Amino acid sequence: MLKIIFLLLLSGGIPVAMAMAGSALLYIWWTGTLPPFVVIHRMISGIDSFPLLAVPFFILAGNLMNNAGITNRIYNYALALVGWMKGGLGHVNVLGSVIFAGMSGTAIADAAGLGTIEIKAMKDHGYSTEFAVGVTAASATLGPIIPPSLPFVIYGMMANVSVGSLFLAGILPGVAMALLMMLTVAYFAHKNGWGADVKFEWPRVIKALIETGVVIAWPVVLWALIVKVGLPAQLTVFAGLVALFMADKWFKFQAALPIMTPVLLIGGMTTGIFTPTEGAIAACLWAMVLGFAWYNTLTFKSFVKVCLDTVETTSTVLFIVAAASIFGWMLTATGVTAAISEWVLGFTQNPYMFLLLANLLMLFVGCFLEPTAAITILVPILVPICQRLGIDLVHFGLVMVLNLMIGLLHPPMGMVLFVLARVAKLSVERTTVAILPWLVPLLGSLAIITYFPKLVLWLPNMVFN
Repeated sequence: MLKIIFLLLLSGGIPVAMAMAGSALLYIWWTGTLPPFVVIHRMISGIDSFPLLAVPFFILAGNLMNNAGITNRIYNYALALVGWMKGGLGHVNVLGSVIFAGMSGTAIADAAGLGTIEIKAMKDHGYSTEFAVGVTAASATLGPIIPPSLPFVIYGMMANVSVGSLFLAGILPGVAMALLMMLTVAYFAHKNGWGADVKFEWPRVIKALIETGVVIAWPVVLWALIVKVGLPAQLTVFAGLVALFMADKWFKFQAALPIMTPVLLIGGMTTGIFTPTEGAIAACLWAMVLGFAWYNTLTFKSFVKVCLDTVETTSTVLFIVAAASIFGWMLTATGVTAAISEWVLGFTQNPYMFLLLANLLMLFVGCFLEPTAAITILVPILVPICQRLGIDLVHFGLVMVLNLMIGLLHPPMGMVLFVLARVAKLSVERTTVAILPWLVPLLGSLAIITYFPKLVLWLPNMVFN
């Protein structure tokens, strides 16, 4: 009965969050088994969670980076590093998304922020609009895979999984996805005879390589000084930050400081300096330091606008979580999740077959539901089956999030699809066709992540075990 009411409300055009909360309320009213105020109580308790405090702060950090002129710096850095390759701006598109993913944590922010610059630049250099839209859509899926990630926070809270482990688990799969996308760009460049988009210049490339070397070497040196030499952690980190800012000013780096956002987050969490929730606050402070004090690109007026946008987005996300908490509780209380679990386990007890069926389900659901809503609905149903079959929940979290990100590229509800259609001034139909070839590297990445869990689990196991 609960499922029927939910589907009827959803098919009537009711927003997902209203459909979830409304179906639970109507079911309680219809059966008379519980007082209606239970709905409000469960919704409030569903968002009364310390890990969920990370949600508004990660959203704020991404918005601050997006409005502080950081996107132009990321684009120029990626252009210097790989723009001289054949199909250069396609590679720039992918690399730029890898970097921006370490700040925004959402696919839509990547598509709307960096995608606007990338699509215009690619069109100006003679690339077809369809190719520019396709590579931008595919690379935008990296946003929630490479830490920090808003969907990982939601999944971690719903599945009772360490958010820090999820963040670490996304790094190697994100790199593998980027490499597959760049191979796809190289294939199209070879097929169409495309050349480089900027001239190869040693000074430009060497400067970009020095910047990359600083980003890689900085945390390694700090780790060696703190762990191996035994220097005080806080004093060493402070001295390291001062040296980093001096190097940025001396070499006039493009994006070294913004790229350090995920490095600081992961480093702080793995060393125990702060929790993922506190890390979200640290990311906001870092973005404010860069925008207000270092680059002088943020004003008080723009900061107020960013805060209001953050409040609006956070309200939407948390209302979905609140509505899903009562809906998920009702699914469990009425025995729906247990019935589905028994049906699936009666059909197959092979973990690989279950993962295949789960992928098909999540790809389908991702085409109709916003990722936050999909996660909050699917976790109570699928996670108990994973536990019965011995599937690692960190691994399954990566699989679920990637499925739902691919769903963002498809009609009828794919938000990235609509954002890019508006940015590129293409019809939804033409945008959909442009994205189709890029399903090959995305589905290939999904297959690798699904059936090679060691790629996902190696880094969190090494750090936390």
